[in-house]
Formats: sequence, C-alpha cells, structure tokens
Amino acid sequence: MHTPILHHYEFSTFSEKVRIALGFKQLTWQSVDIPGLPPRPLLSPLTGGYRRAPVLQMGADIYCDTHAILSALERLKPEPSLFPAGSAGLARGLGFAWERQMWVPTIGVLVHYIGEHIPAEFIKDRKEGYLGIDISKEAMAPQFQEHVQFVRAQVSWLAQALAGKKFLFGDQPSAADLACWQTIFLLRKNCPPDVDTLLGFAPIVPWYDRILAFGHGTSNALSPEAAFEVARQAQPAPVTHLSADGDPGGMRHGTSVRITPDDNARVPVEGTLVAADAFDIVIHRRDPQAGDLHIHFPRLGYTVTAI
Repeated sequence: MHTPILHHYEFSTFSEKVRIALGFKQLTWQSVDIPGLPPRPLLSPLTGGYRRAPVLQMGADIYCDTHAILSALERLKPEPSLFPAGSAGLARGLGFAWERQMWVPTIGVLVHYIGEHIPAEFIKDRKEGYLGIDISKEAMAPQFQEHVQFVRAQVSWLAQALAGKKFLFGDQPSAADLACWQTIFLLRKNCPPDVDTLLGFAPIVPWYDRILAFGHGTSNALSPEAAFEVARQAQPAPVTHLSADGDPGGMRHGTSVRITPDDNARVPVEGTLVAADAFDIVIHRRDPQAGDLHIHFPRLGYTVTAI
C-alpha cells in the first residue's frame, strides 16, 4: 500500500483541513510543498490540469478536492472515523454547504485585516483564473460589514449546534466539523485577536481548540520530482468501492468524459470513465511521462459530461 502524499501549500486553509484529518487519523504521510498559484509543472500532469489545492496522491491514484480526499483517507484507515455512525450524509452535505457559502465572506473579512500583505500576483491570479472576483482589500472594502454579518450569523448557528456537545454529532468529530473549522482557522490564524469579538467566536473556542489539538500526524518532506517518480513507477489501484457502470446518468465504463468544477477554477479535466456512483467518479488518463493514472473526484460541486 502506498504512503499518502499530500501536495499542498502552508497557507491554504483547505490544505489545513486535510492536514488536520491526517492528524486525527494519526497517519504517516509525505509532504510536497507546492506554490500557491500555477505553474506547477510536475503536479498538473498528474491531475490532468486540475488547479486547486490540496491534491492527495497514493501511488498512481490522484484525489482532487478535499471531499474526495477525506473519503480516501476514510477507506485507508476507517478508524477513527470522520463519519460517525449515521452521520455520513449530513456530514458531507453540511460540510459542502458551509464551505460553499462561507468562502467569499471569510476572504472579505481576512483581507480587511491582511489585504496589504497579499502579493499582487496572487490577487491577479484569483481574479483572472480562480475565483473570478477581485479580492484586494480595496475592492472588498465596501462589503466588509455585509461579510461580517454573514460570518457572525453562521458562527451563531454553529455555536447553537455545538451547545452541550464536544463536536457537531456528539463526542466524535466528523468531516463536517473539519469543514466548519477550517474557515475559522483561516481567520483566527491570520487576524488580530479582536476578530474573536467581532465575529462572536467565544462560544466555539473550546471546540476549535479540540480540533486544533489533533495536529498533523507524522510527515516527511518529499520533492515534486520524487512524487512524480512514485506515480510513474506505480499502477492505479483497482476501484472496488464504485461500480464500473454505476453512473446515475447512464454513462458507461469507457466513456470519454470532461469533469469541471462548477464554482471556481473551472479548468476541465478529461479522461475515460472507470467507475462512478452518485457521490464519486474515477477517470483514467495516460500521461506521456507519468503513465497510467486514476483521477478521483466527488460528484457534488462538479459537472460531468460525455465528450
């Protein structure tokens, strides 16, 4: 079995979500530091052009999007589980909804405090190739109070949901906890302490600290070249958790498909359908240098079309 390889960058909050999941499961993993924006010449061939981070690699299997990554870690090490009994559907749906709704307001608050320190090339990339909006401090300033109100309302709901409990579903953390936590982590790590008062964080700080204490597991640095070589020498693992002809839209094994994020960073990835169901899809690609690859995506948040 291949050791998990995480392609990530330090200030990516979605990467932090996965790092915390690795810590919760106490996994040993290899860490590939990537730049915060393209080009990523040794990662793009592995993903077929997918440009978001993080990306998890296990041999020649490449997992795109944190929702696919957490599911892969769950299969790799089922206990302790990120989906406590009976919570899988709600944990996945709640996590997706929180991240989708909270992302821009969270950035709006963040840049109010640290916008002048964000490199111009990063802001340009997020406007032209990623989010499609200007996240500079000046551009987002008119909506600051609106963003504060939105985040406060979400945090108030979260505090109510956590009242009397360690985590959202009781004594055990879930993928939903990590999804909610990671946006708050971004603000508490980078903003001055008064952000806690501004956004009403006080009731959720004990929950926040419990998740922070999971740490990141045990990691070893790996170069992009070494990670690429791992993929080149490996073969994709057999897909046993999905049906070859399980696509709910009727696409069959061997169909050429195009997979595109439906919100931002809309770079399509093309390949041949290997297996699918209502929740996940796996495609095959053959890269001239890396060889045969399986690329894994969640269905929620992506548009899949036959070519």
